[in-house]
Amino acid sequence: MTSTPSDETCDPGCGLNATLRIISGKWKPLVLFFLRDGSKRYGELKRLIPGVSHKVLIQQLKDLEADQVLARTDYQEVPPRVDYTLTPLGRGLADAILPLCTWGSEHMAEMTSIFAKRDALP
Repeated sequence: MTSTPSDETCDPGCGLNATLRIISGKWKPLVLFFLRDGSKRYGELKRLIPGVSHKVLIQQLKDLEADQVLARTDYQEVPPRVDYTLTPLGRGLADAILPLCTWGSEHMAEMTSIFAKRDALP
């Protein structure tokens, strides 16, 4: 018997739950996306992600570091220089996010219309 989506369950040990626990947060997927091409300094990430506050970006970087998907290198220099880079675990996760980027690009016009309608609701 083959399972259908309605027959499937995702208990707390499910891989999707584990993944969502790591990438939960508005900006974490974008951090992973931008780090896939190589290490970035904090200021670079801040410029690449418009709208993120300093406090939130720092917290999300700390969370991703604690989850071992990115590594932080502090060069102990003046002025301070810190780089963020993906770990091998983070590289795999960033690669897994790419199909979501493709889907979003392919459906951008439709999603823009949907968001406009949703935002217009009282």
